[in-house]
Amino acid sequence: MLFIETVILCVVFFGVCYLGTGTDQKNLKYYSSYPDKVQNRIQEIAEYRGKFKETGKVRIWVANFIVFTLLFLLLGIPIRQENFAYNFICLLILGQTLNVFDLLVIDLLWWRNSERIRLSKIPQKELYRDPKKHIEAFIRALLLYFFVALVDGCLLTLF
Repeated sequence: MLFIETVILCVVFFGVCYLGTGTDQKNLKYYSSYPDKVQNRIQEIAEYRGKFKETGKVRIWVANFIVFTLLFLLLGIPIRQENFAYNFICLLILGQTLNVFDLLVIDLLWWRNSERIRLSKIPQKELYRDPKKHIEAFIRALLLYFFVALVDGCLLTLF
């Protein structure tokens, strides 16, 4: 069951990322994911001013923590056991697998190479290739999914 949930979660996550891109308006919502060179160019283009916002990493992390805590709690119900260690490990596997999938498949393979994420005023592929932001997000998510698994593991064990 854990394997099926993981595959479905990865497919849905990729679908959300795919559907959330494709136009400048949609792509500007992911401003913080773009390499610094692209962010600098975005800030220089008058047409893009006011269409993106810089959000702090802590705020994004907290928002993701809330969303994934609720999502993983729901996903944990079908695989729930009375044993905390089992619940924690299953949810940790689910989160870290999604994290690795996000880094390798979505960020490094698709995002950095897709024309879909490029802004019309900044079409140069080489500007989008720097993986630094994606690797930093992966590292932050390691901690995120650990705490999500910890909280949800406790909740699933208690109830």
